[in-house]
Amino acid sequence: MPDSIDRMDSHLVNEDLAPVRARSWGWFDYVSLWMSNVHSVGGYVTAGSLFAVGLPAGDVFIALVAGIMIVQVICNLAGRPSFESGAPYPVMARMAFGVRGAVVPALVRGVIAVGWYGIQTWLASNAVLILLLRQWPALAPWADVRLHGLLGLSTLGWGAFLLLWGIQAAVFWRGMETIRRFIDWAGPVIYVVMIALDGWLLWKAGGHISLDVFDAPPHGMGWRLLGIVNAMALIVAYFSPIALNFGDFARYGVSMRDIRRGNFWGLPVNFFGFSVLTLVTIVLTRPVFGRVILDPVETVAQIDSPTAVAIGVLTFVTATAGINIVANFVSAAFDFSNLAPHAISWRGGGLIAAVGALVVTPWNLYARPELIHLTLDILGTFIGPLTGVLLADYYGVHRARTDTAALYTASPQAPYWYRNGVNLTAMASLLFSVLCGLGLVFVPVFAPVRNLSWFVGFGCAVASHLALSRPGARGN
Repeated sequence: MPDSIDRMDSHLVNEDLAPVRARSWGWFDYVSLWMSNVHSVGGYVTAGSLFAVGLPAGDVFIALVAGIMIVQVICNLAGRPSFESGAPYPVMARMAFGVRGAVVPALVRGVIAVGWYGIQTWLASNAVLILLLRQWPALAPWADVRLHGLLGLSTLGWGAFLLLWGIQAAVFWRGMETIRRFIDWAGPVIYVVMIALDGWLLWKAGGHISLDVFDAPPHGMGWRLLGIVNAMALIVAYFSPIALNFGDFARYGVSMRDIRRGNFWGLPVNFFGFSVLTLVTIVLTRPVFGRVILDPVETVAQIDSPTAVAIGVLTFVTATAGINIVANFVSAAFDFSNLAPHAISWRGGGLIAAVGALVVTPWNLYARPELIHLTLDILGTFIGPLTGVLLADYYGVHRARTDTAALYTASPQAPYWYRNGVNLTAMASLLFSVLCGLGLVFVPVFAPVRNLSWFVGFGCAVASHLALSRPGARGN
């Protein structure tokens, strides 16, 4: 690892993209990272939407566990290159796509981060909105988009959205060490609130709990198996963005053992526990409130005590802000900085993402279960191929060996220069795989399996990249 960035090409490096020097993330930091990711309003709503599609609860749990174990494997594989080199995801993408061609996967991931940043910020702002209306009901007219609104969001909604937008930006601006300390408590604290909430709901329900609240009609085994596979695929798609750029965090790990240990406790173990609490919370809303409520903030808002409502809502907001910062702000910061390292710093890249989140009007992307699933399908269409190309190239083509110095040079003799800085083989594999995924999502005949877009894109990318990269088949 170089001691300075002076000998590197100035158009390919800055202080933030250079190999990391200090490594301070232990296994519990990765557990906390995943807790923040899972324990958000978005994670709750996504899991809740699966319980509402008509599958028995047991089938949903099978899908949740299978999906999250796949995510764990992907993260362990995607994290190793950055751990070995100390470089973030967009720099490691140069290995497969070329030192110039890597702007494409970085831009794709950056745009996705913008969308997710907006979605998570909006979900968290809804919690603030509910809290404001609970404390000051006279504000209700300003929360009505038909009376006071702009671009589909009410005036009060805009205020809550911008408040969360600014707070998250302030935490991000303090740097990665502040972010690490923030997520170390933001994720775990949600367990306290959810256990207390479930205890209160169980008490209000007279100690009785029944899983038969979703009115799921009986179906054959074939339909149930297809439902399990689709639900599993949606979970993979939900976590696929941070899995793709997990190297942005693995580069700070003190050892691969700590990274794998943190991923194990933070993903399958933690996710199973959170899913149980989510299911218990949802099924208890029917006997207590007379209807099934999938939004945890709306559930908390039904509590009689204003103090309890405030604590519960603010806890969910904090957890959601935690994942938004690590999964979206951090990723976009590296991705956009990689577009022009000499001109865009890590903080500058993060601000680009924050401004972009205002433009995408995220409340139009994640408002209903069908929109949630469509958004995840399209997400998987792009993330799956990117993940497939990167892993196939690192493990299959380069045999898990990296020339770190070559990632930062534009010399035509360097191994990652390919043709004019672009690996046409990787580009062709990416385009082919994305088109396959888009066909699965939008061609009507594939509607029953369109949730498999991530797997189809990933599989096509791995197969095509390995085939095109064979000696004699390379067009780079």
